[in-house]
Amino acid sequence: MDKLSGAQAELREMDALAAADSPVHRLHPLCKLLVTILYIAVTVSFPKYDFNGLMVMLLYPVLLFQAAGIPVRLCFYRLRMVLPLVCAVGIANPFLDPVPLMRLGGLPVTGGMVSMVTLMMKGIFSLMASFLLIATTPIDALCAALRKLHVPGLLVTLLLLTYRYIGLMLREVAVMTEAYHLRAPGQRGIHISAWGSFLGQLLLRSMDRAEELYGSMLLRGFRGEFHYADIPACRASGVVFTMVCTAAILTARFVRITTLLGSLFVR
Repeated sequence: MDKLSGAQAELREMDALAAADSPVHRLHPLCKLLVTILYIAVTVSFPKYDFNGLMVMLLYPVLLFQAAGIPVRLCFYRLRMVLPLVCAVGIANPFLDPVPLMRLGGLPVTGGMVSMVTLMMKGIFSLMASFLLIATTPIDALCAALRKLHVPGLLVTLLLLTYRYIGLMLREVAVMTEAYHLRAPGQRGIHISAWGSFLGQLLLRSMDRAEELYGSMLLRGFRGEFHYADIPACRASGVVFTMVCTAAILTARFVRITTLLGSLFVR
């Protein structure tokens, strides 16, 4: 399977994953969205040297991945292109903050090393929570939840159309790539001399398809905003989930849980 076919298969798998049935999938989309926003905001608010306190935040995505029946390794595989960029954000910290904070096995651990690892963990945990939301909530229901929060309809429509148009773009690229290889048999990839014309043709084909798509939307009554998925009213399970997660996340932020646990074993 080539890269384009693999990307299309991954998109279909994400839609199938969001349409699965589990206790997490059945939660109200708005409840999951609010908890995810709170989780990310609290996670990034930890001080740059508070690595021990930050590690408690790992419990939320790990427990919900288990409840949703989604392997954690699938999250890291799907985000394999983004994770290196997130981890590279704080790579200069050890050079900017060389003051030692502690010693580990006789080796000095500087503040830059601790802040670098802490920053990496913040990015990874935020990506895990975002992936969990997308993997357990269909895009239509997620857009409907965003409108419930009064996010501007234009932004929500752009999000929905972009998500839907990715698959169409991949199919167009696959058709053009196949046509190119039929005219250049035995050649691996697309020669650099053809990149300009290839991208130009892709742009023209995309514009044509966009015009056709917009015309079909107008014929179906589109007047600037979609009628998003009808999400059911929030049930007691969603309210309990939101309250419990909010209390747990705020407790992990303002209570030194690792210190309390350590005091139980170290006198």
